[in-house]
Amino acid sequence: MKNILFLVFFTILVIFNYSYADTNTVSSTVVTDKAPPTANAPSVVVNNSDICKTATSGAVQTQILGIASGITITDENCERIKLARSLYGMGMKVAAVSTLCTDHRVFDAMWFAGTYCPYDAKIGTEAKQGWIDNPHMVPDGSLVFADKERIEKKVKEVKDNEFYKFVFSAMALYIGFPIFF
Repeated sequence: MKNILFLVFFTILVIFNYSYADTNTVSSTVVTDKAPPTANAPSVVVNNSDICKTATSGAVQTQILGIASGITITDENCERIKLARSLYGMGMKVAAVSTLCTDHRVFDAMWFAGTYCPYDAKIGTEAKQGWIDNPHMVPDGSLVFADKERIEKKVKEVKDNEFYKFVFSAMALYIGFPIFF
């Protein structure tokens, strides 16, 4: 009886092992034969040199989801230069300079050169006074008025610091504690 049970058990074991081997082989062939899906980034082409745009695209692929996209990016500085060139070509030189002065780098460069950007149909020193009277109209990022504010703040800090040094040293001398700084 022991031999028969052993033989039946051994036969069942061999049959299960053989069936698992077939299943594994079949499933592994199915997996290795399939390529995973791929998200391809679209090509965004901007061929015209007169357009102030650049293109970019990208894609991300996971095992479940793939996303691809492409966009164009506008170059505002290029547009500004083209507008100023068009205005200058039509004989509107002050308007061309005013267009360029909307960039804080051009505004600062002209200010430091002493050729001030036009302000409210005024040029020269009248324009300078207009900018001084209306600093809120200066392009964001300009260093001309930012430096004035920073310098005034630094002077105030130094004055406050000297005042505190004076008060601290007076109190120290009053209690008889010498301080050297």
